[in-house]
Amino acid sequence: MLDSSKWEILEAGLKWIQGKGVVNSISMKEGEDKFREQARKLMKYGAAVIVMAFDEVGQADTRARKIEICRRSYHILVDEVGFPPEDIIFDPNIFAIATGIEEHNRYALDFIEATGDITRELPYAKVSGGVSNVSFSFRGNNPVREAIHAVFLYHAIKQGMTMGIVNAGQLALYEDIPPKLRNAVEDAVLNRTPDATDNLLAMAGEFAGNGEVAEKETQEWRGLSVSDRLSHALVKGITEFIDEDTEEARQAFARPLEVIEGPLMDGMSIVGDLFGSGKMFLPQVVKSARVMKKAVAYLMPFIEEEKRLNMDTASSSNGKIVMATVKGDVHDIGKNIVGVVLQCNNFEVIDLGVMVPAEKILRTAKEEGADMIGLSGLITPSLDEMVHVAKEMERQGFNLPVMIGGATTSKAHTAVKIEQNYKRNQVVHVTNASRSVGVASALLSKDTERRQKFVDEIKADYEKTRIRYKDRAKAGRRVSLDKARQNKPPIQFDGHVVQPKKLGVTVLTEKDIDLNVVKDYIDWTPFFQTWELAGAYPRILTDDVVGVEATRVYQDALNMLDEVIATQCLQARAVVGLFPANQVNHDDIEIYADESRGDVIERLSFLRIQNELTAPGKYNHSLADFVAPKDSGVADYIGAFACAAGFGIDPLVAKYEADHDDYNSIMIKAVADRLAEATAEYLHEKVRKEFWGYAEAEESHQ
Repeated sequence: MLDSSKWEILEAGLKWIQGKGVVNSISMKEGEDKFREQARKLMKYGAAVIVMAFDEVGQADTRARKIEICRRSYHILVDEVGFPPEDIIFDPNIFAIATGIEEHNRYALDFIEATGDITRELPYAKVSGGVSNVSFSFRGNNPVREAIHAVFLYHAIKQGMTMGIVNAGQLALYEDIPPKLRNAVEDAVLNRTPDATDNLLAMAGEFAGNGEVAEKETQEWRGLSVSDRLSHALVKGITEFIDEDTEEARQAFARPLEVIEGPLMDGMSIVGDLFGSGKMFLPQVVKSARVMKKAVAYLMPFIEEEKRLNMDTASSSNGKIVMATVKGDVHDIGKNIVGVVLQCNNFEVIDLGVMVPAEKILRTAKEEGADMIGLSGLITPSLDEMVHVAKEMERQGFNLPVMIGGATTSKAHTAVKIEQNYKRNQVVHVTNASRSVGVASALLSKDTERRQKFVDEIKADYEKTRIRYKDRAKAGRRVSLDKARQNKPPIQFDGHVVQPKKLGVTVLTEKDIDLNVVKDYIDWTPFFQTWELAGAYPRILTDDVVGVEATRVYQDALNMLDEVIATQCLQARAVVGLFPANQVNHDDIEIYADESRGDVIERLSFLRIQNELTAPGKYNHSLADFVAPKDSGVADYIGAFACAAGFGIDPLVAKYEADHDDYNSIMIKAVADRLAEATAEYLHEKVRKEFWGYAEAEESHQ
């Protein structure tokens, strides 16, 4: 175990750092000359140094590379610069083990062995490392992480590790770790067996929480009736036993379809009730849907066999809904979530995917005998396409209700534009996935009185919305374009425009964009909005209502993010363009082929605000105002970039969908979405500081 003498070593390391007062980090990433320059400066100020095992080639990941870089650094620091060896701390890089990637299996052992090499070969130097890194693949399972930390430290300290970055309040004692877990962890840390990762993953769930609770719960619910076990699995999102429990239920019922219509739908009804009452959150519902899909997939061959034998397998559902992201739009995360929630409530969903033209949506609705159509869109052009679908439904004589959803959609747009073009049935705007079930249930209710009451309420509400919209339109008086131009902002261009350092088009491939860097630019708040968890990051993680589930889904996202970066299964690419440009005719911008500004390669026309503005300091802006007019004689420029971070996502989504895993299918899209936004932020900074260079002194993103 970590006895008192070993703890004294770690404590002494902490006190030594506190006593030094100044500790800085250096590496040979930028070459030996820069390394020497930094070392001399640090020695002048009496600072200690943490030397990262990182050179011109990259981070050291093997034992040989670790000692090679540390040996080379030690020689320069001690023999050339004269640095006190006792003020040198080497960090030979601790990386995550048990990730499922074979190349990672030796990471812990390589660090431990390299620590021994440093202790023997580089006198007086100390060794440190970020211990929590080693257990990164088990984020969310603290008992297993604590066991990995304790086992790792036990062996690393024996080899001479002086100090480590670890939460001492969450560090298990080596001999207090349950033997079963300790042996499995030791196998993984020391890479003793080829199947060490699989064995540790297999038992990790047993030690979630405090281990005892998980074991007790497992024993108790496995003793329930098969119907209750299926309900429990659905509510808790447990897939481990779903095949055997579904088979047991199939044996207990006369027909396989009865398993779906009986215990499985009973369990999903519980999920729906809990979700509707706010006692379950969307990520949990999606996990429940994963269990349901796996059970149904297991039963399908038996149901198909019944069909082959001409048996009556007609199934009652709450309705068949054709859903699609309309033509011109590729966003589908929200639509997929709505589809999952509807399926959880016994609606049959036919999802046509993204970029779906009106003719395909309507043709499918006819062929499938749909009861309802759902249209989704995120970008502004989607709004016009939804109007087009509504007009086509009216022209072709459809009599189906329509649900409208997506970030740019609204009740006002639905009432003013879409509903007015489709009179044969009701169009309803749905604000989020949790409302979709209530809306669909009301519109497709067999209770005529209930259905009509709901429709009447929607119609009355939308009429009020249209009246308010017209009143606002009347109140917001417009002026002519000429008058608006006369009130353009008085921007002065003094000739001190910064010329871009890199004119023209720059293409950045996945080799140029490191997602390990890009991830630090992620804004996590929209991620939680995707899962309909209300709150801003990071406060949402401690929210009294959604904090626990927000933390859980956030940890799942971090795990997936680490995996896609480690395996490079997602890539980001981008293109940046910077061109000479000037404003012409007030609202237009000419883009030139080169600095001679002779050949115009593009002319962009911008809108101008035409609201009547009478207050001092209020102007009728146009984006063109911010580029110097051509007649000013000032040479100005314009830039644009486009980026994406979802290259490689299709096979991942296909894999999850083939496994009926909606949760991870949605999660990978949500993570890729955040990476795409982060790539845009990363590119914007590079443009400001490097490609254009008008903000070279700006502090780096933190």
